[in-house]
Amino acid sequence: MAQQPSPSRRKRSARFVEIAEEAGVCTATVDRVLNERGSVSATTRAKVVDAARRLGVPRLLPEVRHGLVHLDIVLPRNSTPFHRRLALALQRSVQMLDRRVIVHRSAVPEDDETLILDAILHPPYRRHGLIITAHDTPPVRAALASIIAAGEPVVTLATDIGGIERVHYAGIDNYRAGRSAGHFIGRMAHGPGRVIVICNALQYRSHVDRTRGCRDAIAERFPALHCNPVSVETHDDPDQCYLAVARALQEHGDVVGLYNSGAGSIGIDAALRKFGAAGNIVWVGHEMSDEHRRYLEEGTMDVAIDQDPDGQAISALQHLLRACGVVDEAPPGEANEFRLYMSENLRRSPYLP
Repeated sequence: MAQQPSPSRRKRSARFVEIAEEAGVCTATVDRVLNERGSVSATTRAKVVDAARRLGVPRLLPEVRHGLVHLDIVLPRNSTPFHRRLALALQRSVQMLDRRVIVHRSAVPEDDETLILDAILHPPYRRHGLIITAHDTPPVRAALASIIAAGEPVVTLATDIGGIERVHYAGIDNYRAGRSAGHFIGRMAHGPGRVIVICNALQYRSHVDRTRGCRDAIAERFPALHCNPVSVETHDDPDQCYLAVARALQEHGDVVGLYNSGAGSIGIDAALRKFGAAGNIVWVGHEMSDEHRRYLEEGTMDVAIDQDPDGQAISALQHLLRACGVVDEAPPGEANEFRLYMSENLRRSPYLP
């Protein structure tokens, strides 16, 4: 009498047949792919693994992609606390990746568009994906559109770039962040008056959205307040921040609020102190740093809106790795949440080494 196959053997054979039918291949190919026993083309391997995943095979499935995966991270060369924290966050996140994922990080002068375009268009290796923080300008949009059209996934980080089919924007909702600033200024300001709005540069879409959000919230909800018609660009330079605030305080005697969507806070603090306005004007700024902690504790700054660079770094890598076929699960698709810091919820350890 012939020996009957065990239940586990029957289940395994039947499962291989089901996978083969689903993928349109023979059972021998399924065996080679799932047990990694032979040479199978990348296309066939992907078909078999996808079929096994759809059928819910209860086993650890092999990687679809073989070989190294090269990713680029292109950031502006910027020494502000946020960009330093973002660089550290990316370094921490990259250390957790599989060794076959090779991440190349480069810092490019943010005003040198020639170098930025070269970094986008001419990587010195076969690149599988790009994470980028850059000005939103027509040449940058055109360069990104060209590599996206060629099949390369792109994730924008911290500030978005319009008009491109990028995989994901890994950053906060900057318009809502600006509205939050307007909300706090309107609720905390003493009496009617003027609100100073300054920013880094209007070439960054994030700063355009933040300042617009602040203006909209104030115009809609606090009609007794009015903002300067055009945001002052200070390019994160403390001296330019000092001059912008000092000029406004000298020219107008009714300043009750201040919103800075970028960096350069040392200059703002110096101007407020020089003209006796420290603690009397509601100041909302961006990003947590050791200097901002001091201003919040001293009462010069009232609120700091923080982007959570670690969360942005993880989100950017997750979405790009998913687009490259390295990870299967889809990460959350909405914007990253931002954090609000005041004098009562500050941490004691340094924000930067």
